[in-house]
Amino acid sequence: MNNGHMTALQTKHAELDSKIETENNRPHPDDALIHRLKKQKLHIKDILMQEAAAA
Repeated sequence: MNNGHMTALQTKHAELDSKIETENNRPHPDDALIHRLKKQKLHIKDILMQEAAAA
């Protein structure tokens, strides 16, 4: 996978982390939203790990 795509995935991973933190800090966090964001973040992490292992 090219470096641009890896960088985009890393950026998306960081954005999801930020969104999760923001939602957790709200007075009434949306647990369903947090779950979806964490699932997306984990999926991206899995892709990054697979690509790092293949390199």
